Amino acid sequence: MTAIPATTVANLRALGGTPLRCGRSVRSGQLFRSGSLDRLDPDADPAVAALAIRTVVDFRTAAERIARPDRVPPGGRLLLADVLADRVAADRMPVAARLKQVLADPVLAERELGGGRAQALFADTYRGFVTTSSARAAYGAFLNEVADPESGPLLFHCTAGKDRTGWAATIVLTLLGAEPETVEEEYLAVNPAVRQAFAPLVEGYIAQGGDPETALAVIGVAPEYLAAALDEVDARYGTMEKYVHEGLGVPAAAIERIHERLAG
Repeated sequence: MTAIPATTVANLRALGGTPLRCGRSVRSGQLFRSGSLDRLDPDADPAVAALAIRTVVDFRTAAERIARPDRVPPGGRLLLADVLADRVAADRMPVAARLKQVLADPVLAERELGGGRAQALFADTYRGFVTTSSARAAYGAFLNEVADPESGPLLFHCTAGKDRTGWAATIVLTLLGAEPETVEEEYLAVNPAVRQAFAPLVEGYIAQGGDPETALAVIGVAPEYLAAALDEVDARYGTMEKYVHEGLGVPAAAIERIHERLAG
C-alpha cells in the first residue's frame, strides 16, 4: 500500500508490502491499483515504465471508457470488467461513475445528494458490488486474472481509483489474510490523492454555493461505504472465501494460486 510518484497516472499505488497475518506480506511488484490511464505516458513516467505492467483490468462503464480511453503500457493487454453494467442498463448510474457531472451543478447535487443522501447512495452502490450480476462477473474475472501467473504484474483501476478499485483491493487483501484494520487503512489511504485530484472541482462547487460536506462525501471514501459491502458479504456468504468461491465463481484452485503468487 505504497503510493508511486507519477505525473500521468492518477492515484497509483502498490499493494506489495501490505502486511498479512503470521508475519507475511503481499509480494512486491505484482499488483497495483490506480485511477484511469487515459493520460498514461511511460516516457514521462520512468517509475511507471519500470513496473512492467503486463495486464490492465478496467472496471469502468462503456461511457467512461469512450470518454477517456485507456493508454495501455507497451506490451500490456487490457481486460474490460464493467462492474456497473447492470446499474447502467437499469438507468441507475451511480454517483461514483459521474463525479464531474454531479459536482458541476451544485443545485442538482444538493437535491440528489444533500442531507446525508450521498452517504446512503454510496452505501447502496457498495452493496451492489456484492449483489449485482455484472459486479460479480467483473470481480470474478479480475480474480481469475490475478490467479494467472502469466498475467502479472497486473494493474486494476476505475476512474478515480477509489470505489470499484477499492473493493477489488479489499477482496484480494482479505482473501490473503490481511487484518480488517489493515484492509480499511489501505482502503482509506487513497483519500489524500483523490481530494488533491478533485480539488479544483470541489473549489468551484463550493464557490457556486455547494455544501462542502456533500462534495467530500462524493469525492472521497469513508469507512461506512466499505462496511456496507463487507456487511453484505457477511449476510449472504458468511466469509470472504465463500463470497469469492460461491458468489464470484472463482475455483478453489484459482484461490490457491492467488495465495501462492501474492502471499510472500
